[in-house]
Amino acid sequence: MAKNILVLAGSPRKGGNSDRLCDEFIRGAIKSGHYVEKIYINDMNIGACQACYACRGTGECFIKDDMADILDKMIKCDVIVMATPVYFYTMDGQMKTLIDRTLPRYTEIRDKEFYFIATAAAGESFMERTIDGFKGFTDCLDGAVIKGIVYGSNAWQKGDIINSPKMAEAYNMGLNV
Repeated sequence: MAKNILVLAGSPRKGGNSDRLCDEFIRGAIKSGHYVEKIYINDMNIGACQACYACRGTGECFIKDDMADILDKMIKCDVIVMATPVYFYTMDGQMKTLIDRTLPRYTEIRDKEFYFIATAAAGESFMERTIDGFKGFTDCLDGAVIKGIVYGSNAWQKGDIINSPKMAEAYNMGLNV
């Protein structure tokens, strides 16, 4: 059965290493007959959460930006792919801001399959804090299931990931959603 997949690409660099892994995941998922939408978080207007809790009881943030539409898509899809480069042992600011801004309706993001993609100049062990951050988010969501993780290690410069076996890993993960 075809699934609705939302890819949240956190990198500010289109064509960068995590973005290329997203594209391979997407290529595999489309080949398997799934519908995929990719959002470049950096291209969106997403303000930082102000922790004012104006959203309590309303499910709406007072900040009028692109996040309400993204949140609707997160709620409606079947699968969420979260991809980020690793900066100083954690996800980039774009991804963290998006996660924080799910506050008004995060309880509605339920029963989703999640895939994580992280890239870094260092090895896999240096990405664990990033993956822990993603897991911390999904721990707050009812019925979230982590289905796969791609660690794009040893990818410093744009394009370093191209000849890595991680490209095939991302493709196969998408193929097997």
